[in-house]
Amino acid sequence: MKRARFTEEQIIAVLKEHEAGAKTADLARKHGISEATFYNWKAKYGGMDVSEARRLKALEDENAKLKKLL
Repeated sequence: MKRARFTEEQIIAVLKEHEAGAKTADLARKHGISEATFYNWKAKYGGMDVSEARRLKALEDENAKLKKLL
């Protein structure tokens, strides 16, 4: 089974739907993710805008490169 990859924009859109009042189980079924994945996204990206999420991703990538050098 192919693993779906979601962009930061898509993840934040799903989280915004939840903030608007959609139920977690319904969102998980609609987008083809598990509820655990949703809660992981909420812990990582909750309350962020798209630009903040992109900045977080860039910092994580830079940190990984620096760790590789050591």
